[in-house]
Amino acid sequence: MNLRFDNLFVRHLPGDPEEGARVRQVHHAAWSRVEPTPVAAPRVVAHSVEMAALLGIDAATIASPAFAEVMGGNALAEGMQPYAANYGGHQFGHWAGQLGDGRAITLGESVNAAGQRWELQLKGAGPTPYSRRADGRAVLRSSIREFLCSEAMHHLGVPTTRALCLVATGEPVLRDMFYDGNPRQEPGAIVCRVAPSFIRFGNFELPSARDDLPLLERLIDFTIRRDFPELAGDEGALVPGQGADIGDANDALVTPVAVTSHTLRARWFREVCERSARMVAHWMRVGFVHGVMNTDNMSILGLTIDYGPYGWIDNYDLDWTPNTTDAEGRRYRYGQQPAIVQWNLMRLAQALAPALDTVETLQQGLQSFVDVYTAAARAGIAAKLGLRECRDDDVERWHELQQLLHDAEVDMTIFFRALADFDVAAPGAEARSPASGLFADAYYDEAKQAAFAPRFDAWLAAYAARAGEDGAPAEERRAGMNAVNPKYVLRNYLAQQVIDRAEQGDFDGIAELLDVMRRPYDEQPGREAFAAKRPDWARVKAGCSMLSCSS
Repeated sequence: MNLRFDNLFVRHLPGDPEEGARVRQVHHAAWSRVEPTPVAAPRVVAHSVEMAALLGIDAATIASPAFAEVMGGNALAEGMQPYAANYGGHQFGHWAGQLGDGRAITLGESVNAAGQRWELQLKGAGPTPYSRRADGRAVLRSSIREFLCSEAMHHLGVPTTRALCLVATGEPVLRDMFYDGNPRQEPGAIVCRVAPSFIRFGNFELPSARDDLPLLERLIDFTIRRDFPELAGDEGALVPGQGADIGDANDALVTPVAVTSHTLRARWFREVCERSARMVAHWMRVGFVHGVMNTDNMSILGLTIDYGPYGWIDNYDLDWTPNTTDAEGRRYRYGQQPAIVQWNLMRLAQALAPALDTVETLQQGLQSFVDVYTAAARAGIAAKLGLRECRDDDVERWHELQQLLHDAEVDMTIFFRALADFDVAAPGAEARSPASGLFADAYYDEAKQAAFAPRFDAWLAAYAARAGEDGAPAEERRAGMNAVNPKYVLRNYLAQQVIDRAEQGDFDGIAELLDVMRRPYDEQPGREAFAAKRPDWARVKAGCSMLSCSS
């Protein structure tokens, strides 16, 4: 592969003196050197054309056996320095101590022709020092879901990590999908996921919990200078090749990073809060539910990371979570996601406190989350409803609609897409009625459709009057709404259909579904089936309604 590697993380941060996958507690180190474990028969079964282009990888390389060997963990390309990162985290609200990359192995940081830095990471590439009792592998079903969702979210305009390719390993993996004592052998796979950085909130929480202030401060300053160069300014960003030659895989020295000021650290934390606010506002806009928002699953860059038991809202329900592990407490339910992001940021603030001069600066950062999310949420209400601004009474109107969609069991994606075609100038309730055809496909229960028709008529009448006051021309309103309300989202049942085919050896469905998700806001004639609501058979089918963390 013709990639340039400039591995700043391992160059500038202290590493574990012990190499290899022996499970252990790792202190005073940000990473541990470990190589992927080879697999029997690596085969690239899907890839992202867009991500390959960003990295400068051509089609011939993707198709080569050598590419499959590297992405399957059987070989290393020149300049790669594989490692697993060391971090901790709060899981379901409780401190879990050291966690780390239990099956993710970073190959290195590639710098493309435009100077963009992309970290390449194999998920499912074998055991690491952080695997605990696990095997470090991943199954095909979860790998397909991660590959597809990483790219689908990007095309939806949601901040996210990306995926380069999906590799079938040719080896089985033993998994108990629902932790019910019924394990089975499943096909194994590896995803090469890509991001400017995979640093998480938990990377900072672990050294702070261990009172390792030198490592905490070093990691903060490194993160600011490498991943937030626009903030570093006069204090200096890390640039490609600084400290060693690009691709110098033999550089074993840890290059010091200049200390940043408390003011810069505070500015950085505020930026993290604001990016996180914008990220979760996008989740709420498109109906995405992460499912397992532990602090070790929160990106310091404000990117959606770690696609495990995620899902999309079908019938509108603020209390829905796709995660079977969270079925009782529903901590990570759809409607609570903004509050959980804020809670996670508070844990990050606590971790960073020893490295900042005043608590007030952290409090200001947390307040910026509230301010930015509130503004983004109001802008989202206006956009989804096709209004030029969001007034206070529009917020009330929005809450009324949320309750109505929930009570009537209405599909979120279909309803808002249909709302763009609603003629706000049409007289009379008959033209507005959900039973008239425009909204009929959005219902999951015919009895509720009839029962709630009067309430919908009343809401739509008030909405039509409000849209008339707003004054946007019909085509402007429709175009604006269709630009934020997707027609196609990666519904669980669509992904499961692709998984079922792939487990039988037919991988064509992966590329087909990915191609649909490349243009989620377009009509795409002939592909209307991909926009259909969840079928009845998928309501309780494994993989289509609830999912476990097993992967």
